[in-house]
Amino acid sequence: MDVRSRLEEDKRSTRQRRDSLSRDFGDVIAAASDVATDDEHDPEGSTIAYERSKVAALVAQADAHLDDIRRALERLDAGTYGVCERCSADIAEARLEARPVVRTCIDCASSSG
Repeated sequence: MDVRSRLEEDKRSTRQRRDSLSRDFGDVIAAASDVATDDEHDPEGSTIAYERSKVAALVAQADAHLDDIRRALERLDAGTYGVCERCSADIAEARLEARPVVRTCIDCASSSG
């Protein structure tokens, strides 16, 4: 599978995951409004606030990944895909294979404290 196909497939699956998480977020909000409980002291386990926060973080993570994919596709179109954004060296094939959205070579990634 070529790079563009991998990125497009990743974009599709990430959008699906994000949509599902958004539905989950709505379900958590609906559950909170349906029940008049003190979720901070609920003996049943995790709180509604925790669940809401967790799902929101996962949605934000999916959004960030979609942005990474968009930028990788832009670099592919511009002919700069696989070139480190910091030092302009080629990014190793193995690194691109492992993380197709990566923007820096391993040396630059290691040195960015």
